[in-house]
Amino acid sequence: MRLLIVSTSTVFGKPYLSYLQEECIDFFAPGKNILFLPFARPGGISHDQYTAKAKAVFQQWGFNMRGAHEFDSASHGCDWADGFFVGGGNTFVLAESLRSSGYFERIDKDVRQGKPYMGTSAGCNMAGISICTTNDMPIAYPSSFDAFSWVPFNLNPHYLDPVDGIEHMGETRETRIKEFHEFNTQPVIGLREGSWIRVEENSVVLHGDSTARIFLPNQEAFESQILPESVL
Repeated sequence: MRLLIVSTSTVFGKPYLSYLQEECIDFFAPGKNILFLPFARPGGISHDQYTAKAKAVFQQWGFNMRGAHEFDSASHGCDWADGFFVGGGNTFVLAESLRSSGYFERIDKDVRQGKPYMGTSAGCNMAGISICTTNDMPIAYPSSFDAFSWVPFNLNPHYLDPVDGIEHMGETRETRIKEFHEFNTQPVIGLREGSWIRVEENSVVLHGDSTARIFLPNQEAFESQILPESVL
């Protein structure tokens, strides 16, 4: 499989997707047809609005892009596509929409057969075993919390470290993931903004300026510049 599992589409101080330009061009190859899945609807924007935002960038890079909602069926959309980009937003809305539209099963099949997949934020969550380590509110009710299970771990995109001295009394990301491991056994990778994981067949490589935070059940979390065998 070929995957680009990205924590965020936008890093502070830079335009949408700009920091990923070289990686995306190398990953997809210009001239290809990229199907954009706008179902996560960040901030509640429409499918058309979200697609226009992504399309403007990808066209500038030399790709053809259409929104998944523009096709009359998942089969027709995926037949047109040479690769997939699933944008961020709300993971629960995304998961429900992928399943109800028929895109979940067809994308899973196509990616397992070699079509490249890029997912940012909510789209990043979908590459793992389940969506249960998302940061999002459950504003929609998907029929399953299962994700594509292309990699043998869960993701926590936009991972934030605890801030010393902060007066906020809510739980940290690390605490939430420890709670997850009271009921689940799969590893979780805390993927900081500006970081991504690229999968090429049997190669799984962490990219970006930050280390990843690795969470395993019944162990203390730790930092790593590479993805250890314990999560693969």
